[in-house]
Amino acid sequence: NSNTCSTSEQHHISHLPLGTRSKQYQTMSDDKLRCAVVYRINASLGAPTSATLLAKYDHASDYESHAGAVDGTLYGGRDKSYAEAVEMVITNDPPGNGEVGSIGGFKVVQSEIHQVIYGSDSNGLCLAVITGLRYPSRIATQMLVELYGEYNPQFGQLAATAQKNALTSKSKSLLTKMCKKYSELDKVDKASAITGKLDGVKVQMQDNIASMLNNIEKTESISNQADQLNEQASVFKKKSTDLRKHMRCKNLKLTIILIVVVLIILIIVLVPVIQKARNKD
Repeated sequence: NSNTCSTSEQHHISHLPLGTRSKQYQTMSDDKLRCAVVYRINASLGAPTSATLLAKYDHASDYESHAGAVDGTLYGGRDKSYAEAVEMVITNDPPGNGEVGSIGGFKVVQSEIHQVIYGSDSNGLCLAVITGLRYPSRIATQMLVELYGEYNPQFGQLAATAQKNALTSKSKSLLTKMCKKYSELDKVDKASAITGKLDGVKVQMQDNIASMLNNIEKTESISNQADQLNEQASVFKKKSTDLRKHMRCKNLKLTIILIVVVLIILIIVLVPVIQKARNKD
């Protein structure tokens, strides 16, 4: 099928000079769509393959500039270098040709942080996109197929003879529309949309589990406090019982002492009286 990547689609490691390495890593190792480029591949028997740049649109820089970014340049101040870099990739490893009136022969060239996806038709009209490394290549291929379906009828004849960069202005609205559409993965890719929803559910489940564990910890803490209170109540009860017994013993002793004292007083008082009474008799 000329409209999809074949099983022989090639994946290479290529370090394109798209600005400084550190800035590339920060801006390209993601799932963002960066730019779209159009070439005419010139292939002759016995001659090396060459490519003529026909049109380019730097979606990332245009988006960042309109978003008010302090640094609107994506490639470290070398915004023009990406077109030449992709041209080098295409000439070093030309795409296969699609069937008449369709684009095919797609290839994916990857570095550590970005990738170039490109294909061509039988007339040498080559469409390419640069994306972050985590942008699905199948969606990039889908974009190229849809872009070709509109680009070829409008500019196919002009592309056959156009000079370098001659179609950039004319193609801008179409390239802009396609880049904007395919920069929103969740709207063009059901799998990405499902993945996003699953990620949301995953986060919610993690929050629920964390909340449940927190509640369990609180329950265990309350249970420990209840056990401590029970132990304290038992100790208090024992101490209360001991104190009550102690007070009973003390009261009993006081009662006995009081009775003895009363008896002694009675004896002291009554004995002399009894003796006087006996003496009178």
